[in-house]
Amino acid sequence: MTTCSAAAIAANDNLPPIISIKTAAEMTSLSRPAINSLRAAGQFPAAVQLGERRIGFVRAEVLAWINARIAARDGRAA
Repeated sequence: MTTCSAAAIAANDNLPPIISIKTAAEMTSLSRPAINSLRAAGQFPAAVQLGERRIGFVRAEVLAWINARIAARDGRAA
């Protein structure tokens, strides 16, 4: 399986660079509480504060996190 660089994907699409936690959950197949637990442990990309009660994630960082998980499974460096 081939993985693409997150930067290359982000540069070649028209998707927003900041995504909601809901979208991050859909992309990773993790629940929102699971993402928050990983964030608290420093094991998921940091959130971007968008407002007083709103956060988002950098799409390229979430994609890089996913690719790192795939690479770890396949025994390759991310």
